[in-house]
Amino acid sequence: MSILTPNESPRQLPLTRAAGSLRRPSLIAGSTLLAMTVFSVYGVFGPVETLVTAGDASRTAVDVAASETLFRSGIASLIIVVVLDVIVAAALFEVFASVNRAVSMIAAWFRLAYSAVFLVAISQLLEVPAVPGDGDRMLLAVDAFARIWDTGLILFALHLLLIGYLAYRSEFMAKIFGILLVVAGLGYLTDGFSAVLVPELSIGVARFVFVGEVALIFWLLVRGRRMTLGLVGRGYQRPRHETDFRPPGASDA
Repeated sequence: MSILTPNESPRQLPLTRAAGSLRRPSLIAGSTLLAMTVFSVYGVFGPVETLVTAGDASRTAVDVAASETLFRSGIASLIIVVVLDVIVAAALFEVFASVNRAVSMIAAWFRLAYSAVFLVAISQLLEVPAVPGDGDRMLLAVDAFARIWDTGLILFALHLLLIGYLAYRSEFMAKIFGILLVVAGLGYLTDGFSAVLVPELSIGVARFVFVGEVALIFWLLVRGRRMTLGLVGRGYQRPRHETDFRPPGASDA
């Protein structure tokens, strides 16, 4: 099967892996990112944030003991986020492979590496309900979770920087998306390195520059799912909206 542009014949347009619709990977990536947002918000700002009181071991021990099932549901929610992250890595690779397959692959591996680190961080939270009544150990476990996660953000930042580069270089996305993603990546990079170099200082730049991630989700669900990559000559992919297709020889009238 090949995708034809006006006045081109099958002989002029050999099929390549880059040709085709972005609908499937865009829908998968966009919908999965939305689901990740829901599970992340619940896992971090729900049970973990509400049941753990920084600096107050006694209250933390009491609250976790009273709502252990709720706390464990937060851990389960974060584990689901890790699984979804793997799906997003694969889907975004497919979306941007036509721009630069090698760079897209590296970006995917950075996201997978981040997911692995995040899973290690989440495993620290299992210590919390495992030591009932010991609030000090609970707080140490939560601190370990935060430190490991913050360090892993360096890998996530590199992923965003590469995705931003690919978005900027692509012919199917407005360059502003690439710029916003790079800015978001720099924010995560700052937070990650600050956690390593100055652990007592919490900068939190990423919370102000996450617009690029939100914009990417909307593009994937609104525009990306209707985008088709057509070929013009050998090795060049011309993006177009699926509704722009005209059969060979059709006029613009």
